[in-house]
Amino acid sequence: MRYFIELSYDGTAYHGWQIQPNGASVQETLQQALKMLLRTDVAVTGAGRTDAGVHAAMMVAHFDFENPLPTPPAREGDARQTALDYLTYRLNGVLPHDIAIHSIYPVADDMHARFSARARTYYYYVHTRKSPFLRDRSWRLVSTPDFEAMNRAAATLLEYEDFTSFSKVNTDTKTNICHVTSARWVQLSDYEWRFEITADRFLRNMVRAIVGTLMEVGRGTLSLDAFSQVIEQKNRSAAGDSVPARGLFLQDVKY
Repeated sequence: MRYFIELSYDGTAYHGWQIQPNGASVQETLQQALKMLLRTDVAVTGAGRTDAGVHAAMMVAHFDFENPLPTPPAREGDARQTALDYLTYRLNGVLPHDIAIHSIYPVADDMHARFSARARTYYYYVHTRKSPFLRDRSWRLVSTPDFEAMNRAAATLLEYEDFTSFSKVNTDTKTNICHVTSARWVQLSDYEWRFEITADRFLRNMVRAIVGTLMEVGRGTLSLDAFSQVIEQKNRSAAGDSVPARGLFLQDVKY
């Protein structure tokens, strides 16, 4: 039987979602916890591959398990948990504080956490005032860029499909075609802003490269027409630098 897991995590201590040979990953940590509780090796597949230091407010993953799930002990006077509620509770008990399981539920055998997803949303946070509480969740800017100009540039993303200019080079991706359905900057406070972008799929490093290039527009070093030309060149070297990972969150996955 196939199960979906909805979870969130602080990516600060991890080398991304995917298992790495020389560093801790969220995927490996979750698999080890499931192995401990289910007493067998369990392979977990995520909806995406967040990079080192990137967070997830909502990640979806799936795993297959054919045996009966562990059941909660009966306690007089307590409402009986389901086996899935109990597994969620036990996982949260053994996982580190920076990974949280929200729910586990059965799905059809042909549902796939990655390939069945129809849309993903990422948020990127920036702030312009020193804050001890935002340093691992947002990128501090030394000056305030022109967010109106950045929003005009962000709107043009919806006019394109090939985002090679914002993709990490030498990946195993077969196509760089993505369909962006929403992209905008939202002001959260006097000194906090958030970039929100939704698409059917994202390329490696795509959001961080887009934000870095939008920052050039906001600083006045790249015009709106030049931003479009960056996309049309289909060349990563034409785009801006990737912004730090700490401000990026996988916010939602739709099926």
